[in-house]
Amino acid sequence: MSTPKASRTSGAKGDPSAAGAGRRPTLMDVARRAGVSRATASLVIRDAPGPSSETRERVRQAADELGYRPDQTAQLLRRRNSRLIGVMFSAQEPFHADLIENIYAATEEIGYDVVLSAVAPSRGERRAVEALITSRCEAVILIGAREAYTTDFGSRLPVVEIGRPPNGTVFDAVHTADDEGAGLAVDHLVSLGHRDIVHVDGGERPGAAERRAGYLDAMRRHGLHDRARVLPGDYTELSGSEAARTLLDGGELPTAVVAGTDQCAIGLLIELRQAGVDVPGQISIVGYDDIRSARLAHIDLTTVRQDAQQLARLAVQAAVERLEGGLDGETREFSLVPQLVVRGSTGPVR
Repeated sequence: MSTPKASRTSGAKGDPSAAGAGRRPTLMDVARRAGVSRATASLVIRDAPGPSSETRERVRQAADELGYRPDQTAQLLRRRNSRLIGVMFSAQEPFHADLIENIYAATEEIGYDVVLSAVAPSRGERRAVEALITSRCEAVILIGAREAYTTDFGSRLPVVEIGRPPNGTVFDAVHTADDEGAGLAVDHLVSLGHRDIVHVDGGERPGAAERRAGYLDAMRRHGLHDRARVLPGDYTELSGSEAARTLLDGGELPTAVVAGTDQCAIGLLIELRQAGVDVPGQISIVGYDDIRSARLAHIDLTTVRQDAQQLARLAVQAAVERLEGGLDGETREFSLVPQLVVRGSTGPVR
């Protein structure tokens, strides 16, 4: 009685037996399967000139059957230029996510890639930046940096900041004219008849000083300087909630609030509504940034919009110009005009 032979699965995609059980398939495995030299297989994988179309097809088919994927880390080590742009961002900022999405789009168009490094309560900015340098990034974009970095860091590679003017640094800066943005918010509220307008600021956060100054200037411009009032905040929903409780405990509510960010405005709005306050019937609220949650139907937040796409494109452009054009000299500043977006959280004063 004959014994059945064990079946073989030669050529199965990703089959460990095709390259040796338990190990990742190599370029030499691909070359052997395709019946070519390792050098020829390398030319095909790198899409370099030389091999015929028939050879290219055999190599690509072999790579697909084996489940071969090039080692990106090894490729980077072999290249003189990594073509990587590092991005430092805050893991807690929704607007930073919008910027990152657009940075990816801008870099892909010009053949660069992105490495992300997040700042979190347990991970400071300098550690996040050093991780980008260790990853062989050729330039770094800092989103909403709190620290004023020195020339020592900037001398190592090109740096671009998004979110504040180049005060105290020597880096190119891309930002929205935040003083004008806060002024737009006040102008809108005054046009609706509001006079008792409070500002919840962002403390030491990037752009907070400019937004605070814009609010105060606009209040003076409308003859309301004696009614200006600034409550402390830090751009978060929690600071908005705390500001709302301060206003509720203070007796008579103001008729309007300009918040430092949309997150702060949303915290403020939710806390007030839970206390039975009608928004915008009793109090109007304006945010800043135009993050995605501001557009949700149950939030419907009037806000000052920052152009995330243009901010990202300008930052990438500035970094690449420093890299490829060898631009030295004075710091460059790119300031964008903000836009007021009117939604349902503001209305005429009663």
